[in-house]
Amino acid sequence: MIRRMAEHGGDAGPTAGIRRSRLAEYAEMAGREDGPAPAASGPNTPSLPEYSLSFTPGGVRDTRTEADEVRRRRREFAILLGRFRRTAVLVPVDGQDAPLVADLGGIRWILAFSNEASLARYAVARGEGDREWPYQRWLGARLLDTAVPAVGVPCGVALDAGSEGDGVLFPPVAGIAPDAAAVDFDSGTGDVQ
Repeated sequence: MIRRMAEHGGDAGPTAGIRRSRLAEYAEMAGREDGPAPAASGPNTPSLPEYSLSFTPGGVRDTRTEADEVRRRRREFAILLGRFRRTAVLVPVDGQDAPLVADLGGIRWILAFSNEASLARYAVARGEGDREWPYQRWLGARLLDTAVPAVGVPCGVALDAGSEGDGVLFPPVAGIAPDAAAVDFDSGTGDVQ
């Protein structure tokens, strides 16, 4: 029986002509009992993000897991919420100096605007751009911590309503509104639902 040898020695089997990478050898060593010890794990071991790189004809594509994406978006929202809490916003008021609100989806939304241009866009979109719009400046934290619970019904804050792609909703949920005003907080048990 004649056996054809691969280019670098060895049997010319189904993988003949394909060079093995050093990474493949390291991976095999890690699986052996005499190979390197597995990485430490436990409660104090930092977890690495779960993502992989897939190689495509166009290059490398990052395939992050859905959990990574959720964590990233939560961090971004937390930064936005912190910035909102520290910023004075414009709150249009009625004749009795009560904040202008809108009801949508069973929730009352206090309308707030980041600047006069955003408020003007909202007024024009409502067809009321020719009238005067009185407003007060409120710190975002004051809106969330004081005004939202005072409404007495599920209430959040709508920032820059009517702005294309720039509006943000701060719903009445734990972590945004005080627990007493959060619709997902059970005051009997103290748990988030």
